[in-house]
Amino acid sequence: MNDKAIKPQMSELEEQLALRNALVNITNRIHAAQNIKQILVDLREGILNLFSAYALTIYVADLTKKEIYSMFLAGSKLAEIRVPMNNSSIAGYVANMQKPVNIADAYSRDELKKIDKGLGFDDSWDKKTGFKTTQVLAVPVMYEQSLMGVIQIINRKGGGKFSEEEQSFLEEIAEVLGIAFYNQQRVSRRRKTRFDYLVTRGFITDKDLENSWQEARKANETMEEYLMRKFKVTKGDVGKSLEEYYRCKFFEYDERKPIPGDLLRNLRQEYLRRELWVPLEKSDGKIRVLVDDPNNILKRDTIENLLKTKTIEYDVALREDILKYIAQFYRSGEGDESITEMLGRLELGEEREEEEEDLVSESDSVIMQLVNKIINDANTRRASDIHIEPSVRKKNVDIRFRIDGDCVLYQTVPFSYRAATVSRLKIMSNLDITERRLPQDGKIKFKRAGGDEIELRVATIPTQGNVEDVVMRILAKGETMTLEQMGMSPRNFKVFTEILAKPYGIILVVGPTGSGKTTTLHAALHYINTPDTKIWTAEDPVEITQEGLRQVQVNPKIGFDFSAAMRAFLRADPDVIMVGEMRDFETAKTGVEASLTGHLVFSTLHTNSAPETIVRLLDMGIDPFNFADSLLGILAQRLVRTLCKKCKEPYHPTQMEYEELVHHYGESMFPELNISYTDDFKLYRPKGCGDCNNTGYRGRMGIYELLTASDDIKRLVAKREPVELIRETGISEGMRTLLQDGIFKVVSGLTDLKQVLSVCMK
Repeated sequence: MNDKAIKPQMSELEEQLALRNALVNITNRIHAAQNIKQILVDLREGILNLFSAYALTIYVADLTKKEIYSMFLAGSKLAEIRVPMNNSSIAGYVANMQKPVNIADAYSRDELKKIDKGLGFDDSWDKKTGFKTTQVLAVPVMYEQSLMGVIQIINRKGGGKFSEEEQSFLEEIAEVLGIAFYNQQRVSRRRKTRFDYLVTRGFITDKDLENSWQEARKANETMEEYLMRKFKVTKGDVGKSLEEYYRCKFFEYDERKPIPGDLLRNLRQEYLRRELWVPLEKSDGKIRVLVDDPNNILKRDTIENLLKTKTIEYDVALREDILKYIAQFYRSGEGDESITEMLGRLELGEEREEEEEDLVSESDSVIMQLVNKIINDANTRRASDIHIEPSVRKKNVDIRFRIDGDCVLYQTVPFSYRAATVSRLKIMSNLDITERRLPQDGKIKFKRAGGDEIELRVATIPTQGNVEDVVMRILAKGETMTLEQMGMSPRNFKVFTEILAKPYGIILVVGPTGSGKTTTLHAALHYINTPDTKIWTAEDPVEITQEGLRQVQVNPKIGFDFSAAMRAFLRADPDVIMVGEMRDFETAKTGVEASLTGHLVFSTLHTNSAPETIVRLLDMGIDPFNFADSLLGILAQRLVRTLCKKCKEPYHPTQMEYEELVHHYGESMFPELNISYTDDFKLYRPKGCGDCNNTGYRGRMGIYELLTASDDIKRLVAKREPVELIRETGISEGMRTLLQDGIFKVVSGLTDLKQVLSVCMK
């Protein structure tokens, strides 16, 4: 054999030897790893280089939840991904069937069916990251016939299916991993502390944990408090550790949790604080109890005796959160007793609630206090609406508040109080308490303890099961916001203030109910409210008051509607007229005529966008030439929830998220924002803290679409051109749509795309 034939053989042997050495190095590092986190994260690069692959995931089996999980670095933080052990994903299939798979194309249904008819590919991760999975080689990690996890490599750099030799190498690594995982579990079982999760995942070391017991005692802190302070372990990770140890759910404090009045009726606040447990809710016949140590048998026996049932689900919470729940449930507002104490004073048993509901009447002092407290608490929590919802099926009455646009459960009260509560509200609203079959509308003027007054608009509606719902809109008389506080873009603010300076014409603010139209109108009136200007307003109801305005509340029941108010204003020497809503042809016609005779007219409509408003008014019968002459501008608006300033979290979005922003804004127009996809590009997302009730959002802001009546727009109006042409012309002249203004506020870090899309249409 000549030298030329020997050299290729030698290079091939050297390559195989190098691969074998690399494999031995990886197995040695697996054996030397201190914890599972080190294996999952630190060995990634070495294994990828061995197989010349693009992606690697090592999963650990969680047999109690029938899931496999893995950890990966998201920036500087450790994140977790979980996959169920079933055939809906490739890794889940390997764990479920405990056999390897080698796939050339994960998106090929035919190839997947050849392996197993039920095998699917979960492409959610691909959609989220923009990474496209092709080749997949996955092997179960076993130890003596027991599943320990799954190792999976993805996308061979040279292309083509992974070779049999590569599969053999991966199986060798899986065998070593099986031993390592078993040893880690054995150490964990031997340790048996409620912080094993933190040690095995590398948040703290064994030595840290050992020293912390004494240090926490010296600092007079619980172990959980000490670990979070000393080692910056998050509350969520402590919760996962407690969940794994106690095998139950971990609960954090949530201010929105309704007060379980029935469960607290015979329990003293001081006792619960001393014993560190609290009943949280009753669901599906089971009572959920939060306790600091669910394994304490003596405490559980006492709880079961006090609650007179064995059907209790024990869950774990930190000491501080249990105390917060107790404080919330027993909290008294404005000198009144808590709802818990109120309910405890009513001695009506649940078993008699159907037959003897009249034992609780609307004149009962406790019912009166209960209704007062509901209204006071709603106002304190910045609620815009209160919903009283009796449930025939659940046999209770849910009370919900709408806060920042979302309904949240405030409290549940016994079903036996439904009629008395509704009747009490009817009496306060001057409604007929004997009429339960028809809807009724009324108003409440509610005086608070401090002397200030809240006005509520009340609607009662008969619902299924011979009960009545009540919905109350809080019309608290608020301070007038200024235009500078409205959150308009620089262009919208400049153009809007320019048209406000016009001596006559019509300005419309449009949007759905609850989109802040009245607030915007009053901000505009405040901008032009000077001693030399006479301003009349007709509203239903008068929600915001300000000096210098002559404000009138209409009353359609006696024939004093918006059109009648406007005709009266025209005889009262006005400069500016604001009419709450153009509900009919008569009001719209009078408004247009008033604007043509030298008055500045403001009003609102319920339309989706600024261009659509023009078509709506023309369809009502308004003369297009008169309307074109009178129109100054149309401002469409929506309210979106804003990210909590205290806890909003910056992050680098994926290429796919960036492209979604570009798509919604418009590819041809997006460059005007002067934003490109770089490593420095950041968006913000909700996180959650005490200030925002762990929602990640606090407060709302407006997004706007301002169409000004240029000469071109006036010509289109006079010709009754379609909405699309008016919109295109408006955009060419500088108008930005609601969606575009929303995206501008997303990239400015004020809100997120989810909130914008929830109120805008493309």
